[in-house]
Amino acid sequence: MSDHLETDGHPHLPDKLDPDAPIFVISVAAQLADMHPQTLRGYDRLGLVVPRRARGRGRRYSLNDVARLRHVQQLSQAEGINLEGIRRILALEADIDVLRGQLAQLTALLRRLDDGNSSRLFTAARTGEVHLGRTRGRAPRAITVR
Repeated sequence: MSDHLETDGHPHLPDKLDPDAPIFVISVAAQLADMHPQTLRGYDRLGLVVPRRARGRGRRYSLNDVARLRHVQQLSQAEGINLEGIRRILALEADIDVLRGQLAQLTALLRRLDDGNSSRLFTAARTGEVHLGRTRGRAPRAITVR
């Protein structure tokens, strides 16, 4: 997935928009999320959707923040989940994103290490440390990501 959104050459927009750029004031973000600004303030206080702050301490929301607001609204209204349940769901989704990133790194590392002729033999310690090859009789070699 691209880090930036294409704007299809619109003459008044940059070629790419960063979805994490804090560009919307609270009134615009509330309108985009179809919510009242006070709801956004409450979600900020609860830590559900925390926007960045401008120099004057005003809230600035990104496109990803607006998408998260819509996600919270969908979980709350359509699914009937309370705010504490939503907080837990968002935390678990964040954990899943971290794990997916780690999986992608390990997959890329295995592809780099695989020369086509070697077997994919490795061991893992109880601590989660992964070692290439067997660990009998010598110190294991730790995998490091460069």
